[in-house]
Amino acid sequence: MKTPYKNIYNVLKLNRFIVLAVVVCGLVSSTFSVWMAFTTNKNALNSAFAINTDGSIIPLKLVTQKENFKVEALAHLDLFHNYFYNIDASNYERNLEKALWLGNSTIDNLYRQKKADGVYNRLLQYSLVQKVLSINSKVIENKNSYSFTTTTIFEINRGSIVDTYELVSTGNLIMVDRNFPNNPHGLLITDYFENTLKKLNDES
Repeated sequence: MKTPYKNIYNVLKLNRFIVLAVVVCGLVSSTFSVWMAFTTNKNALNSAFAINTDGSIIPLKLVTQKENFKVEALAHLDLFHNYFYNIDASNYERNLEKALWLGNSTIDNLYRQKKADGVYNRLLQYSLVQKVLSINSKVIENKNSYSFTTTTIFEINRGSIVDTYELVSTGNLIMVDRNFPNNPHGLLITDYFENTLKKLNDES
């Protein structure tokens, strides 16, 4: 008995259905893969990780990082201004070396300028003590960039004479890799400038 041949149209319909099913499955699979990649990337961008004291990994949200940024920035500025201006004959080299880790070439240029002007030689020659009394910083965010204005009150003890000064300085902050203990906050001061220096003793 002869085997009946299948209708050619039915065969073509079946083949077309199989091809369409494969294409649709491919599109669905590709769309799902793209969506998963996008979601994973978004979650990665919105998260960071820190190492706990016991070695465990702690996820941190960028929102939390932004909330903590101001605290870190103020601490960074406080650290820098203490290192750069709280100096005497015994610690100025060590403090200035630490301060240079916290800023870019504008800090180094200012240090070289002060050195050329004989600031540190006078510190040694007359055993001067320059002591920071207070540091007040304001950090402003503008389109993901950060600028600051810091008012530093310090005194210079010349033995029998103590003069008090107010220094207003400005600059910007950028985020860099943390480098403990040299740069524990992962920030770098740029465009640093000493705007005004006023002797407070002269005020009436």
